[in-house]
Amino acid sequence: MIDTKDAKITIDDKQYMIADLSEAARAHIANIQFVDAQIQQLNNEWAVCDTARMAYTAAFSREMQNA
Repeated sequence: MIDTKDAKITIDDKQYMIADLSEAARAHIANIQFVDAQIQQLNNEWAVCDTARMAYTAAFSREMQNA
Protein backbone atom coordinates (compact mmCIF):
# COMPACT_ATOMS: atom_id res chain seq x y z
CA MET A 1 0.00 0.00 0.00
CA ILE A 2 1.17 3.57 0.64
CA ASP A 3 4.26 3.76 2.85
CA THR A 4 5.92 7.14 2.23
CA LYS A 5 6.04 9.17 5.44
CA ASP A 6 5.89 12.62 3.81
CA ALA A 7 3.42 11.67 1.08
CA LYS A 8 0.39 13.87 0.59
CA ILE A 9 -2.75 13.42 -1.42
CA THR A 10 -5.21 16.04 -2.63
CA ILE A 11 -8.90 15.18 -2.79
CA ASP A 12 -11.59 17.78 -3.48
CA ASP A 13 -8.97 20.56 -3.28
CA LYS A 14 -7.96 19.52 0.24
CA GLN A 15 -4.52 18.11 1.02
CA TYR A 16 -4.03 15.21 3.42
CA MET A 17 -0.89 13.69 4.93
CA ILE A 18 -1.15 10.01 4.19
CA ALA A 19 0.75 9.08 7.36
CA ASP A 20 -1.98 10.79 9.41
CA LEU A 21 -4.86 8.85 7.86
CA SER A 22 -6.55 5.81 9.33
CA GLU A 23 -6.11 2.42 7.72
CA ALA A 24 -9.69 2.65 6.42
CA ALA A 25 -8.98 6.05 4.84
CA ARG A 26 -5.84 4.64 3.20
CA ALA A 27 -7.92 1.77 1.82
CA HIS A 28 -10.34 4.30 0.33
CA ILE A 29 -7.41 6.11 -1.29
CA ALA A 30 -6.20 2.83 -2.77
CA ASN A 31 -9.70 2.22 -4.15
CA ILE A 32 -9.84 5.73 -5.63
CA GLN A 33 -6.44 5.20 -7.27
CA PHE A 34 -7.57 1.85 -8.67
CA VAL A 35 -10.75 3.36 -10.12
CA ASP A 36 -8.79 6.30 -11.56
CA ALA A 37 -6.50 3.81 -13.31
CA GLN A 38 -9.52 1.93 -14.66
CA ILE A 39 -11.03 5.16 -15.98
CA GLN A 40 -7.74 6.03 -17.69
CA GLN A 41 -7.61 2.55 -19.25
CA LEU A 42 -11.17 2.92 -20.55
CA ASN A 43 -10.36 6.38 -21.94
CA ASN A 44 -7.36 4.87 -23.74
CA GLU A 45 -9.53 2.09 -25.16
CA TRP A 46 -12.13 4.64 -26.24
CA ALA A 47 -9.44 6.60 -28.11
CA VAL A 48 -8.25 3.44 -29.89
CA CYS A 49 -11.80 2.55 -30.88
CA ASP A 50 -12.54 6.08 -32.03
CA THR A 51 -9.40 6.08 -34.19
CA ALA A 52 -10.32 2.69 -35.65
CA ARG A 53 -13.85 3.89 -36.41
CA MET A 54 -12.50 6.90 -38.28
CA ALA A 55 -10.19 4.63 -40.30
CA TYR A 56 -13.05 2.24 -41.13
CA THR A 57 -15.26 5.16 -42.14
CA ALA A 58 -12.53 6.54 -44.39
CA ALA A 59 -11.98 3.10 -45.93
CA PHE A 60 -15.72 2.76 -46.54
CA SER A 61 -15.83 6.18 -48.21
CA ARG A 62 -12.92 5.24 -50.49
CA GLU A 63 -14.64 1.96 -51.34
CA MET A 64 -17.83 3.76 -52.25
CA GLN A 65 -15.95 6.21 -54.50
CA ASN A 66 -14.42 3.27 -56.37
CA ALA A 67 -17.73 1.46 -56.78
